[in-house]
Amino acid sequence: MKKFRKVLDGLTTSSPGGGTMGSPSCGSAAGTPTTAPTPKEIDVQETLVSENFQLCKTVRHGFPYQPTALAFDPVQKILAIGSRSGGVRILGRPGVDCFCQHESGAAVLQLQFLINEGALVTACADDTLHLWNLRQRRPAILHSLKFNRERITFCHLPFQSKWLYVGTERGNTHIVNIESFILSGYVIMWNKAIELSTKTHPGPVVHLSDSPKDEGKLLIGFESGTIVQWDLRAKKADFRIYYDEAIHSVSWHHEGKQFMCSHSDGSLTLWNLRNTSKPVQVTFPHGKIQKDGRKESCKPILKVDYKTTRNSEPFVIFSGGLSYDKAGRRPTLTIMHGKAITVLEMDYPIVEFMTLCETPYNNEVQDPFAVVVLLEKDLIVVDLTQSNFPVFENPYPMDIHESPVTCTAYFADCPPDIIPVLYSIGAKHKKTGYSQKEWPVSGGMWTLGSHTYPEIIITGHADGSIKFWDGSAITLQMLYKLKTSKVFEKPKPSEGRAAELVDEDPFAVQMVSWCPQSRIFCVVGISAHIILYRFSKYDANTQIVSLEVRLQCESEDVISPSENENNPCFSEPHSGSHSPQPHHQHPASPGGGTPEGVKDSALCLKVKDRVARVPPGYQAELVIQLPWMDGEPPQQISSLDINSAYGLLAFGNCNGLAVVDYLQKTILLCMSTLDLYGAADPYQRLTRSPRRNRQSTSEFCMRGLSNFYSDSKKRIRTSYQSLTELSDNQQSVDMERSKSPTSDHVNGHCTSPTSQPCSAGKPRIPMGPEGPRLARRGPGRPPFRKAQSAACMEISLPVSHTEESRENSFSRSRSSSVSSIDRDTKEAITTLQFGESYGRKSDALPTPCLWVGTSLGVILVIPMSIPTDQDERMEEPVTIGPSGAVLMLKGSVLRFGFLDCMGALIQSPYEVWRDLNAPEDPDRPRKRKLVHYSPSSSQDTCGEGHLAIVCSERQAKVFLMPSQSCLFVHNITESSFVLRADVVSVCNSVCLACFCANGHVMTLSLPSLRPLMDVSYLPLTDMRIARTFCFTNGGQALYLSSPTEIQRITYSQEMYDNLQEMLGELFTPIETPEAQNRGFLKGFFGGNAHTFDREELFGEAAAGKASRSLAQHIPGQAGVEGMKVAASGAVGELARARIALDERGQRLGELEERTALMMTSAETFSKHAHELMLKCKDKKWYQF
Repeated sequence: MKKFRKVLDGLTTSSPGGGTMGSPSCGSAAGTPTTAPTPKEIDVQETLVSENFQLCKTVRHGFPYQPTALAFDPVQKILAIGSRSGGVRILGRPGVDCFCQHESGAAVLQLQFLINEGALVTACADDTLHLWNLRQRRPAILHSLKFNRERITFCHLPFQSKWLYVGTERGNTHIVNIESFILSGYVIMWNKAIELSTKTHPGPVVHLSDSPKDEGKLLIGFESGTIVQWDLRAKKADFRIYYDEAIHSVSWHHEGKQFMCSHSDGSLTLWNLRNTSKPVQVTFPHGKIQKDGRKESCKPILKVDYKTTRNSEPFVIFSGGLSYDKAGRRPTLTIMHGKAITVLEMDYPIVEFMTLCETPYNNEVQDPFAVVVLLEKDLIVVDLTQSNFPVFENPYPMDIHESPVTCTAYFADCPPDIIPVLYSIGAKHKKTGYSQKEWPVSGGMWTLGSHTYPEIIITGHADGSIKFWDGSAITLQMLYKLKTSKVFEKPKPSEGRAAELVDEDPFAVQMVSWCPQSRIFCVVGISAHIILYRFSKYDANTQIVSLEVRLQCESEDVISPSENENNPCFSEPHSGSHSPQPHHQHPASPGGGTPEGVKDSALCLKVKDRVARVPPGYQAELVIQLPWMDGEPPQQISSLDINSAYGLLAFGNCNGLAVVDYLQKTILLCMSTLDLYGAADPYQRLTRSPRRNRQSTSEFCMRGLSNFYSDSKKRIRTSYQSLTELSDNQQSVDMERSKSPTSDHVNGHCTSPTSQPCSAGKPRIPMGPEGPRLARRGPGRPPFRKAQSAACMEISLPVSHTEESRENSFSRSRSSSVSSIDRDTKEAITTLQFGESYGRKSDALPTPCLWVGTSLGVILVIPMSIPTDQDERMEEPVTIGPSGAVLMLKGSVLRFGFLDCMGALIQSPYEVWRDLNAPEDPDRPRKRKLVHYSPSSSQDTCGEGHLAIVCSERQAKVFLMPSQSCLFVHNITESSFVLRADVVSVCNSVCLACFCANGHVMTLSLPSLRPLMDVSYLPLTDMRIARTFCFTNGGQALYLSSPTEIQRITYSQEMYDNLQEMLGELFTPIETPEAQNRGFLKGFFGGNAHTFDREELFGEAAAGKASRSLAQHIPGQAGVEGMKVAASGAVGELARARIALDERGQRLGELEERTALMMTSAETFSKHAHELMLKCKDKKWYQF
């Protein structure tokens, strides 16, 4: 062993570091150093340069997280939603979906469209107003106005006005010029609005609106119950109303003679302008009279809309107002139409609602046709034109978070036939009962760009469901939903181990593996189970085969000072590990072979073992489960790979590796990581510390899926374990490569995803009266423990000291019972990949191999012998040879990739999809059709072999196979670690893409590992990002930016250049509908609303300048990106200008015709008036 260590030390000193591209030299870790060929021998023409890369966000899908505000443009027909984090989503027709973000991150309080002007005003919680320009595909802020002394509470922008009314917390009303974003000197002070005799402050302004009858009259509602109609011209109050109950909202009748208020006591009051001393009507819509004659106390009515119709009674629509006695009732929206009252129960609290009307004018009959209801976690639109008030089918992917997302996968350039097939099957299960009318939010324009290809996004969820989404052309559409929970019996509290999981999510999806070509799909669940699905267009009667794999530490591994310190933890290699097992047998193990051991083993979930009829789509064929052993839960599965050409499935955790033949339904290999090495173990495994004690329950710091679940599930789940359990006084192993993955700290925080040990065993909790409860609930009895996997990591982040960050991070005490030595012994399988490779240096031809990466930076290449004939493959066993090559690098291994000697990406072999349930065709028998990688003839000049790219959390290396020479090495990061790495195709070439914990996105050339891009994109503030970030081909990536939203990004310059073409247009030139002709009498008696000139009142000449200290104007910063947008949109602007000119000419023609008609009408009126005068001039007054 000492001699072996010296060889390794020699390799360590000779290997290149620091990412230099000097003469690489590295030998095999399993033998003596060999002279590595120089890079010149591998003649790969690299075409990628830094100019090929540009990082930017493309589009955001899903429901806006924590929404706060809603607005609708009735002419452009686009919808805007503001959120608590300062985001604004603007939605139009499908494909028109834009996300904007305020740099301050302040919550959006209110949104106001400049109707048909292509602009939007946002009022934020930091008392700043922003004006957004929507006439470009990526909106930008034109102006901002920061209030310094007063807090904004309400805004109102009259239709076709450039003056914005702003109410404040102090009760004052300010007026802002929208064009210049400067305050007017005209201010309505609260003490002038109310009577001087009033002794109390009226409270903040909660409502502002101009009278439909006269735009020169402004209705101001104060929170205390005071309502004032202010005459803007005379600068005095027309009337004042003092009501006992606080006001939440006000809504006008379109004639301007009445308005309705909603109050905090659940009442609605109707006021008439002729008599404002008391309300015309007071109603408690949901308040019944009790036996003692008193009204039920009701919750506040937060908003009311009073809308008139031409042919029926007016609509009164409001939210809230239910009685307090009815506890547990869901939030409601009430629609009162005449005498009919309809109460619509909502799944989530109502944030805001808005009634959509046919006209943008507030002085015309409104004729409402729909209500948009913004809920905390959903957006629905109710059809008002039908008596049963159905909802519209939402065309946007707003239900991504229907169950919390636990994992994601992204596949670009899929086979083109897979999307229509999935959609046709998924369409059969769509919900019905929707309104037959078209979705009313239909604004903007979107066309399918020329740079599109099939893309599929897969999301796994906490309830065990899988959703397939069509992500082509930066859109997102639901294709197909798969429920993995249907494979299992429903857990019952009385059923053994299931009793400890009833309150959890036993079916939660941890990771997925999908082969689009063969359509084989694999799901790894949180209950240490794997489900293999095959796709079929036909329904079938199937029975699911179940396998148990005992990849488990033994109970004797919980060592106390008095126990033997050399107890075996794993099964022996000879005990059934290399021979196929019947599908209901298990590999033998020292502790589990006894009847007692078998008796004490139990499965977390029970598979349905009966024959069942399954519908077309994905049909479960095989379930693999890791059982409980001796009262100990199985370790979670940390890595998975499946290969349809080989018919094999491999998976691993922190105990070891298992390989399953899913064609023969047998277990081929079940072995500990340590046993995989055989005699080639690169580490000196030291004996365990004699001071190791049984672990107390308090030493397990558990984290759960609830970190990105809904806010209501604040309790700590026991599904995942924190990866921050590191003692500060860590010991290091002699070798440098074993040091880095477990001993890196930044700013006092653990920064390595491999630093979490998998404990050898678990304490036995005394099963007294409180025993079962503690075992189920306590943090020391997690159902499952986290393996050392970068695929499902949990880390502590030195970002902030907020309550959430404290909740997301845990520190381990110095009295850790798992020493660093034992941690090194517990070596997790972190990544797996099947492929044609060379298991040994002496191999002349590539053979099927399994590449295994571990948490200690070790790569094992395991050769396999697979029968090639179809009949032999189903009968002859697959043999797995002993471990071949053993390679090493710093940090936990994350990803493998293979290139040929010309630098082209080698795809893993696969089986072409065939439907096993299709009717038999005697002329075309169903045979397996395999597609293997075949070296091109041009490769002969480079000699046989291929390049293997290996990326860990710290380092990337390129090996030449079969010589196992290290050609290139690059240290990716020293201060952080890589969370996700993938070998991807970009611009007809290949590169290595990495995402680090410090938020950097990097790309490296292949095979030379030259840095091409390094952008500090996203500081990792949430574990959700780390868990869901994934790269794909074409220079794209995605991650879950919030519990309800998927953010897609691109790092390709080509896609960045074409992004403007792919995005939708928010603004389209539409003529504003004309106001209805009010008639002579209505115009004469209805006041002088149309002669009101706001400029004359609010302009600087009349009102003067506002105080400079009151608000600060901030010019918008569109930046370079905005300039690029403007440049790229020049053609579109010219087209729009041409359309505008045509429209202007058309309008001028129409104006000329109208002028002529008016002149004719005036002449006729003059003639009739003259005749009337002649007829009546000689009559006396009593003759009329």
